[in-house]
Amino acid sequence: MTDTPRYEQTETNEYGQAVGLCPKAWQAPAPVQSAALTQHLQGQYCHLQPLESKHAPELLAAFDQASPSLWTYLPYGPFQSLEDYENWISDLNRDIDNCFAYCIKSRETDQVLGLSAYLRMQPEAGSIEIGHLSFSPLLQQTRAATEAIFMMIDAVFMLGYRRCEWKCNDLNIPSIAAAGRFGFRFEGTFRQAMVVKGRNRNTAWFSILDYEWETLRPCYENWLAPENFTKSGRQKTRLSDMTQLITQGRVPE
Repeated sequence: MTDTPRYEQTETNEYGQAVGLCPKAWQAPAPVQSAALTQHLQGQYCHLQPLESKHAPELLAAFDQASPSLWTYLPYGPFQSLEDYENWISDLNRDIDNCFAYCIKSRETDQVLGLSAYLRMQPEAGSIEIGHLSFSPLLQQTRAATEAIFMMIDAVFMLGYRRCEWKCNDLNIPSIAAAGRFGFRFEGTFRQAMVVKGRNRNTAWFSILDYEWETLRPCYENWLAPENFTKSGRQKTRLSDMTQLITQGRVPE
């Protein structure tokens, strides 16, 4: 990386004013809803497919043993019945212009383990958010969980997006830690941004930019590689140890 991040670099216009750089050879990417690349994301440990009503029974089963605390910082849940899950799916799919949701399935068993989504999709700005992350106990702290995030980030930059966002309640310490582990950079807090479940929510904003992904991507590939795990499944090198070098402006050896 250069000493001055690309988003901070400027030019001077004919009036002597500082203006942002023109993105070189950049065109607005295809909406993820219509891009073949994002219709079915295939990985080593999981695959993502568009969320449908038929996935409701499997989601009910996957979250059956989940603690109610899993839903504390989400704007919905906890859910108790099949109808709850059917309504959840219907709500997420109601406005496909603003939300494109996936179910996350085990590559080995094809079992539904959780869901995720793209939202705040702005192809004209090259910006998109990853959100609605709902990981059942079967998915939490697994290679499949990390791979699902990796595939979603990688797909948007392959399509030509310039910015991938991560947002969460600023009291949601696990989500903030996850953002750092995945290589997202903290940008600030939007105070009193929402009222969720009758309570104030300040929203913490994070992002990865396209040129940052160029050096973050190999960190994920190296972490997900089978040789990074012992026979018992224990990781040898933590993803955060690699991504933090990038966010600190260094390159892993």
